[in-house]
Amino acid sequence: MTKARFKQIARILFILASIGSLYFVPWILVKAWILPLPNTVQEQLEEGIEHGFDGMIVYVDQAGKAPEFYAAGWHDRANKIPAYPEALFKIASISKLYDAVAVTKLAKAGRLSLDESLAHYFPELVGRIEHVEKITLRMMVQHRSGIPNLTDNPAFWLDSQESRKEDLEYALDLPANFEPGEDYGYSNTNYLLLGRIIEKVVGYSAFQYYKEEILNPLGLKHTFGSISEVNLDSVMSGYYVGSDHDFKYDLYGMLATAEDVGIFLRALNDGSVFNSGEQEIYSAIYEYEHTGLLPGYQSIAKYHKDSDTVIIQFNNTTNFNGYDWNLAEIIYSRIVKIVRG
Repeated sequence: MTKARFKQIARILFILASIGSLYFVPWILVKAWILPLPNTVQEQLEEGIEHGFDGMIVYVDQAGKAPEFYAAGWHDRANKIPAYPEALFKIASISKLYDAVAVTKLAKAGRLSLDESLAHYFPELVGRIEHVEKITLRMMVQHRSGIPNLTDNPAFWLDSQESRKEDLEYALDLPANFEPGEDYGYSNTNYLLLGRIIEKVVGYSAFQYYKEEILNPLGLKHTFGSISEVNLDSVMSGYYVGSDHDFKYDLYGMLATAEDVGIFLRALNDGSVFNSGEQEIYSAIYEYEHTGLLPGYQSIAKYHKDSDTVIIQFNNTTNFNGYDWNLAEIIYSRIVKIVRG
């Protein structure tokens, strides 16, 4: 076979494979991607609702301009309450940014050491978490500990909130995913333990420490540690495709308005959340943006350096196949383009 003939056959096979792969791509994602870009963020949110999201909130803070607030769809579908920008939302793993800032502040103050082992803080975990004597706090912050992710355990999701064991139990007595420091593996267990270390060091709740050192200095009055602290009517409902359950009633996760998250994210990126010497530590251990995912809640929080813009997006519909997450990212990327003009 000649080289030219081989290349021709290879091209044909590639085209056939590409066409075949479209069979498995949800057409709603293709449609969301190829539709003409709307002129406004509000129009893009309305498109998102047409694509299947129950409700959406977006906050835009572009340097030199007043912050902009957008909402579409339902705040509460059952009671026909329209979405509004000031609603509280379960921010899920975006809270890890707050955790990492708190760890940074305690490390700079000499109240904990990033290079101390997990076993030093919790000797009772020796024999329950593999390599616990070699796992450092730095590795945990960076998801390089190898500790299994408790939310990857099917039992975590199968157990109801009423019957669920203590959350850490879902990650104990399991083999490590890898040797400490040798790989990366996102694990919610890392941050569950870091929160407990913070509480052990300061002597009270981790969220109270966040209020004292992060929220109050930034004037953030609409960020909370639990739904037990808020009026539930102010919490945006969360929906899972195929279920009638409203996940806002489930007892997990920090809550905040999109504006509060946006103000925090700008302070994180411009360094104003830090005291002297802290930002150097933070930059060496964690990132400056994050996403969040819980049943019924998806969130994206990013700072765009090229346009000096913070854009926060919340949407309150999830499903088991992940298509809604892909759809949320497509919509977010289109909002970024609209904001950039």
